[in-house]
Amino acid sequence: MTDMRWFETDWFHDLTNEKKLRPEKAVPLPPRRKEQFDPSGYLPDPGLADALRVALVLRRPLLLTGEPGTGKTDCARYLAWKLRYGSEPSYEPLIFEAKSTSEANDLFYTYDTLGRFQAKQTGEERVDPLDYIHYNALGEAILQAYPADAPEIKGCVPKDDWKHRGPIQSVVLIDEVDKAPRDFPNDLLNEIDRSYFRIRELHNRKIDAPADKLPFLVITSNSEKNLPAAFLRRCVYYDIPFPKEDDRLEAIVASRLTEFRGLESPLLTEGIQFFRYLREGEAGLQKLPATAELLDWLLYLTQRGADLKKGLRKQDSLVKPSLVTLLKHEQDQKRRDELWNGWVPRTV
Repeated sequence: MTDMRWFETDWFHDLTNEKKLRPEKAVPLPPRRKEQFDPSGYLPDPGLADALRVALVLRRPLLLTGEPGTGKTDCARYLAWKLRYGSEPSYEPLIFEAKSTSEANDLFYTYDTLGRFQAKQTGEERVDPLDYIHYNALGEAILQAYPADAPEIKGCVPKDDWKHRGPIQSVVLIDEVDKAPRDFPNDLLNEIDRSYFRIRELHNRKIDAPADKLPFLVITSNSEKNLPAAFLRRCVYYDIPFPKEDDRLEAIVASRLTEFRGLESPLLTEGIQFFRYLREGEAGLQKLPATAELLDWLLYLTQRGADLKKGLRKQDSLVKPSLVTLLKHEQDQKRRDELWNGWVPRTV
């Protein structure tokens, strides 16, 4: 727990800058809570667990949709941890973030053509093409699947800023694929099906993925545009729903915030009630808060010393300022007082 005295300092209360107070020395901010990001605390719903099993058996990419904050990206981290894929001790997935300019070959590597041109102009050009190659998520996964001295990757490994951790298998996360150009998804699966890539700048060198350590792909989409039917046909698809039951939300909170584990907490009960009121009642929000924002809100309250055995209404002065965590639209924030005053907690 964070030392509560930190919140009682004069400079903290003077963040309106009325008195222009500053601390005597640099302030150590509260550390980020590790359990919030611990993949072992991720709780897939039964439908997602089924989709994971199917994708693993068929060796198909897993395509995840769902509103932001429902755990699409965290699912890839969970799977890397669960399968012990990647590097110890974190077992993090390799991540490729799709952009409007992405091409399928970018999954494997990019070549710094501009950097080489500039180096040539200044007389600092390095003649080895490897000095201008950067391996991206899928290319990195294939290289790391081989032993360091494997002939298959000899002459393809950068000399300086590349660390071999293999031979290891990897989870590759392709995040927000719907941001890429329309042809990208189909081109992406064509590249994956072939299980190799070529490096044009190294005399079109071909690097095959080893059959026993093919990377497993998790692809996320925010459904900002429709994905091609051919792409959907070749993936295992699952839409992560928002939790329908309060018990499910309580379990998710307890898995991420240890203060609530094994405890009947009016703060948590009413917190979920208010969260539901914002999402599902007649609040009429412009942007609905997601599970990730619920976790941030409850974390803030616990860090600020909220009493877990008291409801929200009994801690009005602490709770009301914290609602900026849940209200993520200008119009919603202007209605903060109205929303807070309009909510009536259900008696338990």
